[in-house]
Amino acid sequence: MLMKIHQGFNDMNRQLLFLLIGIILFLCGCSMAPKYTRPQAPIPTDWPEGLAYPNNQSPEDTIVIENLRWQEFFTDSKLQQIIETALNNNRDMRLAVLNMEKARALYGVQGTELFPVVNVIGSGSKQRSSTDFTAIGQPRTTKQFSVDLGITSWEIDFFGRIRNLKERALQEYLSTEQVRCSAQIALVSEVARVYLTLAADRKKLNLAQSTLKTQQSIYDLIQQQYETGIATELDLRQMLMQVETARGDVARYTQRVAQDRNALDLLAGSTVSEELLPPNLTSVSPPKDISPSLPSEVLLRRPDIMAAEHQLKGAYAYIGAARAAFFPRISLTTAVGTASNELSSLFGSGNGTWSFASGGTMPIFDARTWAAYRVSKSVKKIALTQYEKTIQTAFKEVADTLAVRGTVDQQVAAQQSVVNSTQRIYSLSNKRYTNGIDNYLSVLDAQRSLYGAQQGLISLQLAKLVNEVRFYAVLGGGGGCLEAPETSVKK
Repeated sequence: MLMKIHQGFNDMNRQLLFLLIGIILFLCGCSMAPKYTRPQAPIPTDWPEGLAYPNNQSPEDTIVIENLRWQEFFTDSKLQQIIETALNNNRDMRLAVLNMEKARALYGVQGTELFPVVNVIGSGSKQRSSTDFTAIGQPRTTKQFSVDLGITSWEIDFFGRIRNLKERALQEYLSTEQVRCSAQIALVSEVARVYLTLAADRKKLNLAQSTLKTQQSIYDLIQQQYETGIATELDLRQMLMQVETARGDVARYTQRVAQDRNALDLLAGSTVSEELLPPNLTSVSPPKDISPSLPSEVLLRRPDIMAAEHQLKGAYAYIGAARAAFFPRISLTTAVGTASNELSSLFGSGNGTWSFASGGTMPIFDARTWAAYRVSKSVKKIALTQYEKTIQTAFKEVADTLAVRGTVDQQVAAQQSVVNSTQRIYSLSNKRYTNGIDNYLSVLDAQRSLYGAQQGLISLQLAKLVNEVRFYAVLGGGGGCLEAPETSVKK
C-alpha cells in the first residue's frame, strides 16, 4: 500500500515537472513587442515627369544600377586606384568601421544576458570571539573554508524582456553596418567628385595660362604700336586690363588646383602620387551611363534608408522590453560546493554543500515603468518619422539628379555652340582690326566673350560628370558596399 502511494507521488511529481517545463517553454516563447510591418513609403511610385526629366525608356548603351559595383561604374583606372586607397586609409571610413565593431560587441554583451553566469567562489575566514560569547568547551578561535560552484541571480526571461533588449541591440548593430555602407558610398562618390573637379580646374588653369600667353604677346605688340604712334593709349590700357585679368585667373586656378590636391590627399588618407592625377578633364574616362528606368522602390535598398528601418525595428523591440517590465521577474540562484573548518580537509568526504534559491518580483506600482513605456512609444514614433523623412529626402535627391540628367546635355550642346560662335566672332574681329576696318575694342570684347564661354563649357562638362557620380550615389551605390577592409579594423 505504501509503495503504491509512493509511486503515485512520483507520477504526480513527474507530471508537475513536465507541466512546469511546458509552462516555462511557453512563456519563453512569448514576446511583448508589437509585430513589425514595413510602413508605406511616403513617396510616389514613379519618378517625376516633365520637360526637365529624361525619357524613362532605357537606351541600349545604358545599364541598370542594381548589382553594379563601383569598380564597374568608374572606368578610369587612375580613379579606381585612388578610391581603393581611400577605402583602406580614410579616417572617416575607419571610424565608421570601428563604430560598427563597437555595436557588434555591444550586441554580443546584450545577448549573453540570456544565459546564466557560472562562477567559482572560494572563501576562507578565521575569527576569535570574546569569552562572553563563547560557550563553555567551545574554542574561541574558529576557522571556515569553502569552495562553491554556482549560478548567481540568473533572470529567467519568461516575458521576453532580455530577448527584446537583445533584438534592439541587434538592430542597432545592423543600423551601424548600413551607416558604414553609406559612409563608403559617400567616400567613393566624394573621391570621384574631387578627382573630376581637380581635372576641370587643371583644364581651366591651362586655358588661363594659354590666354595669358596670347594676351601678353598681343599686349607687347600693341605697346610697340603705341610707341610708334599707331595704337592709342586706350587700346594699350584696355589690353593691359585683359592681361591682368588673365594673370589673376592663373593665380586663382593655381590656388584651386592646390586645394583640390589637398582635398584628394585627405580623402585618400595619404599623398596621391602625381602619376595618378588627371592632367585635364578631357583625359578622364567617363563613368558608365545608368538607366533611369527604375521604380522609386529601389530607394528602399539605400543604406541610409535601411539604417533608418533598422532603427525603427529596434524601437519596436524597445516597446516589447518596456511592456515586459510590467510582468514578474523570476531569478534563480544555485550553488554546489564544499566547506570545512580546516583547509586540509576541505575536499574530504561529508563536507559537500549545496543551495538552491529562487525569487520573484512583481511590480505593483512603479511610475518609472509607466514612464519608460511612454518613452518607448515616443521613440517608435520618432524612428518612424525619421524613416519616412529619409525616404522623402532620398526621393528628392534622385529627382534632382534626374532633372540635371534631362537638361545638362542640352546645356552642354548650347554652350558648345556659344564657344564655336564666339570663336568665329573673335576670328572675324581680329581680321577686321588687322585690315583697319574696326578698332581693337571689338577684338577685346570678342576675346573676353570667348574666354568666358570656354570656362562655362568646362564647368558644364564637369557638372555633367559629377551629376552622374551623384546619381550613382543617391540610388544606393549599385550592388551595395564591400566588406570592411581588414586594415581598417586592425589599425
